[in-house]
Amino acid sequence: MDYKDYYKILGVERKASTDEIRSAYRKLAMKYHPDKNPGDKKAEEKFKEINEAYQVLSDDQKRSHYDRLGSAYSNFRTTGGRPNDFQWDDWFQQGQGAGQRGSVDDMFGGSGGVGGFSDFFRTIFGEAMRSQGRGGNPFAPQQSPGYEQQVDISFNESYEGTTRQLQRNNGKKLTVRIPAGVKTGSKVRVAGAGPDGSDLYLLINVQEDERFEREGSNLTTISTVDVYTLILGGDADVETPAGKVKLSIPAGTQPDQVFRLAGRGMPLIKDPKSKGDLYVKLKVQIPKYLSSKQRELIEEASRIKF
Repeated sequence: MDYKDYYKILGVERKASTDEIRSAYRKLAMKYHPDKNPGDKKAEEKFKEINEAYQVLSDDQKRSHYDRLGSAYSNFRTTGGRPNDFQWDDWFQQGQGAGQRGSVDDMFGGSGGVGGFSDFFRTIFGEAMRSQGRGGNPFAPQQSPGYEQQVDISFNESYEGTTRQLQRNNGKKLTVRIPAGVKTGSKVRVAGAGPDGSDLYLLINVQEDERFEREGSNLTTISTVDVYTLILGGDADVETPAGKVKLSIPAGTQPDQVFRLAGRGMPLIKDPKSKGDLYVKLKVQIPKYLSSKQRELIEEASRIKF
């Protein structure tokens, strides 16, 4: 069996922080996610490999166990040992996972290609993953999730809330509700959905919407208006997540001025009826062509002193 270098897989240093590991995982997971690479077996296998590495390095105790294994394996090879002669079973917690290995893959067999953990992973962590959430396991602190699976949702789904259906190899389906207001990095806990009653955490990735820039529950958008509306005042159509609204613009408004529309931003996860604000930045549209009459009037106006 080959040793897997999870740090190399995620492209991080061995001293990388938890945030650096999480950031590297998200970038790679987005790049190789099966939904973005339909039919690409290489991308699917890469995605599984990335997920496997993250399962280990994102958990302090699993990572510590893996690091000790890495040091022992490195010393073994340095002294001339051959990979096939290394005692892998010495690093398997309790050594009773073989009969339960299917539970790891069964959980994720039909949910985004997260299944298919390598023999290396199941040999070293199979028992820890199988018994996670039952208490007393040195590799599974109760506050650490047993499994994480990335889920991509659209901007509109994050605004309105949505559902995803997970399917296991045994044919059973599970519908999970993703609440309104989630953002990239949010975790949705599915209690008891993992093997032996452990929890499953959906790691949310919200796809970008070119209309809005998000910061927490607040949004910023740009609305383009003509120069006459800025000078004389009037109404402008503004995009909000719930549809277009009219913004009243007073006469003499300056370019790049920002208006705040209270309660037009994203819902708060804990209180969906409350929403953040929407900030509207005005951009002026200068006409490229003028009629003779328009030019005449503008030239006349330009000669009048303010």
